[in-house]
Amino acid sequence: MIHSLLRRRFSLIAHFAAGTAIVLAPAFSGAQEAPAAPAISTPAQTAVSMVGELATVPAPTLAAKAWLTLDANSGQVITAQNVDDPVEPASLTKLMAAYVVFDAIENGRLSLDQKINVSEKAWKTEGSRMFIKPGTDVTVDQLLQGVIVQSGNDATVALAEAVAGSESAFVALMNEEAARQGLTRTHFENSSGLPGPEHLTTVHDLAIMAKNLVTRFPKYLHYYSQKEYTFNNIKQHNRNRLLWSDPSVDGLKTGHTQSAGYCLVSTAMRDGRRVISVLVGAPSDAARSESSLKLLNWSFQNFDTVKLFDNEKPAVTARVWEGEAESVPLGALSDTWVTVPRGKAQDVQPVAQYTQPLIAPLAKGTKVGTLSLSLDGKVLHQEPLYILADVPQAGFFGRIYDKVRLMLN
Repeated sequence: MIHSLLRRRFSLIAHFAAGTAIVLAPAFSGAQEAPAAPAISTPAQTAVSMVGELATVPAPTLAAKAWLTLDANSGQVITAQNVDDPVEPASLTKLMAAYVVFDAIENGRLSLDQKINVSEKAWKTEGSRMFIKPGTDVTVDQLLQGVIVQSGNDATVALAEAVAGSESAFVALMNEEAARQGLTRTHFENSSGLPGPEHLTTVHDLAIMAKNLVTRFPKYLHYYSQKEYTFNNIKQHNRNRLLWSDPSVDGLKTGHTQSAGYCLVSTAMRDGRRVISVLVGAPSDAARSESSLKLLNWSFQNFDTVKLFDNEKPAVTARVWEGEAESVPLGALSDTWVTVPRGKAQDVQPVAQYTQPLIAPLAKGTKVGTLSLSLDGKVLHQEPLYILADVPQAGFFGRIYDKVRLMLN
């Protein structure tokens, strides 16, 4: 829940290359409903440190190989264990498979009512199944339910062939998308999550993958909260137990192989704030559900996510030289949200570092620095600082006047 906070003023320190500093005072944005995060983020856009390290309430102790929680609104990692250790994703692989399918639908290469003829290869795919039959026509919508609700490997291969012509070509698309999202420790060998020596990822990459999926494709999130699906007169239940135990949970995906253990990427929305939990290598189905719910509850109960800056308002107003205007607004291109231990939002220190002197002409959207958000000496979040308005170059005499003033500074 986003904690209700009194409006107050706080200082923004802008550090310059020359070593001087100016103290500014933008208004603090109090409690507001958090919107969805930007559509695509990469590991570089997440927190540079775990905000959970500043909490007074310790994170739960869990029986699993690795785990992580991420606030989807701010993009910050809250807590993690073995965050970058290579792990087998098992059927969590289907998060990326679905992402590529959704992308194909959004770009008009596929449609939900389109019928796909099931191949022999798809029908023979081992592992969990939707029980499609070779030579029959099945719609994309039906196959998506088979992939997401029933975790059908056969349905995944059928969709892969529909998108790319073959599973191997589809896997190449999955790896290209992973690279585009900055998932440098992720490599897929197949579309469904069957074990492979190089079929590996990390809980950090899985969290970014999940965040990008739910924020870019919210219209398809209903598949992940669907509790059961019947196909070919066979009813199968979604293996995500949290859909029954917590009404705020609306996804995402389970996974299990003997070597990977029991895995779960879960997400919940409470009071406008979304948290994503990734847990791999649990000893049992019950353990992965119980541990994931502990992570979600701890993350919601002990942290706030608040908006510090609107993208419509500058974080800094900077001096401009040799321009038609003497100042220019600098800020982020989207609203700036930060996740902090509960009750600590007023102690966040924003620091803007940008190139000086800023000499016109200046173009809107040019990156000139970095906006960092710190708490108790730890950097929680960093994002680029951009010029928010064009500043044309001044006339000849105006430029000469500013050149002289710069020389005298």
